[in-house]
Amino acid sequence: MCGSSMSVPLPATVPAIRRATAAVSRGGHGSQGPARPTAGRSLWRGGAAQVIFLHGLGDTGHGWAEAFMSIRSSHIKYICPHAPVMPITLNMNMAMPSWFDIFGLSPDSQEDEPGIKQAAENVKALIEQEVKNGIPSNRIVLGGFSQGGALSLYTALTTQQKLAGVTALSCWLPLRASFPQGPISGVNRDISILQCHGDCDFLVPLTFASITAEKLKTLVNPANVTFKTYEGMMHSSCQQEMMDIKHFIDKLLPPVD
Repeated sequence: MCGSSMSVPLPATVPAIRRATAAVSRGGHGSQGPARPTAGRSLWRGGAAQVIFLHGLGDTGHGWAEAFMSIRSSHIKYICPHAPVMPITLNMNMAMPSWFDIFGLSPDSQEDEPGIKQAAENVKALIEQEVKNGIPSNRIVLGGFSQGGALSLYTALTTQQKLAGVTALSCWLPLRASFPQGPISGVNRDISILQCHGDCDFLVPLTFASITAEKLKTLVNPANVTFKTYEGMMHSSCQQEMMDIKHFIDKLLPPVD
């Protein structure tokens, strides 16, 4: 069982990660306009492979950088950028780190289409910068938690940069209606996706995650979409999930000579 002891002091805002013996609790969602993500935490261990992981609303990259320290592989570079700060409609317009504005967390909620698209372009620019630094795009795994996971899915499905895979934790696919009914035509139509979700998540309900998983299977090769659920896990993470992430990443990004 993946338990969670996290509390939620504000609507849809999850506290920063807490390292614990049995679980790794993580949180967050949403950025304003064209502001670029800041550098965040980078764990450089050498080798031409990389993980770019996007935190959730109200969070920073620091906690997830700590979490990846426990599962890192020596040949992979890990980057956990910080979202810019912006007012969030869902949280009474309070300003907090966010990749885009959020109006609600249900499948039929209004969405910040311009903000989501701009945030995706910013992530694509970050990927392009890493490619210029010598890491092939097909040796990059993109991922995120909650709002960051949502952005990672949208970016991977709309970019022309061929990626190794996506880790999508406790999240959803934004702008679902903008995607075709059948497979996408882009370079990532065969991309590997690991989608993880707690069965006790009350912020982003499991039903929303299930809708996302079914949609993903129509957009990319369904054999490459893995949807894992964790008993007792809320809007957070746990050690079993982190180990599943490690196995997924290590399989996609093996060492090369």
